[in-house]
Amino acid sequence: MQQPENYRFRIKRVYELPDKHDGRRILVDRLWPRGLTKEKASIDLWLKDIAPSTELRKWFDHDPGRWEEFKERYLDELKGNSEQIQLLKQELDKGIVTLVYGAKDEEHNQAVVIQENSWLFR
Repeated sequence: MQQPENYRFRIKRVYELPDKHDGRRILVDRLWPRGLTKEKASIDLWLKDIAPSTELRKWFDHDPGRWEEFKERYLDELKGNSEQIQLLKQELDKGIVTLVYGAKDEEHNQAVVIQENSWLFR
């Protein structure tokens, strides 16, 4: 997935093949992706605690009709999660970061919310 230059994070589905341009691949899902071994996923870091809470994830259920409210709720969770934000900032300091996620929907998932709110990680 091609990303505009102004984004600090690249994002892609964990099921897409890793490539040399990914940099550090960070999984931002609370649950490990189905059917993938750690070797195939090629994950450098799993930040499961930066993912939406179980309650929020279940409520959203990848329903595009709930997307706007999901973004607001998840952003509130992120703002209250300084430890995980700091860990992600440290990874950005090392270089290129690709946030990987398992959702089929490439437009409505937590990696998109993190990417759209990259100001949190400055």
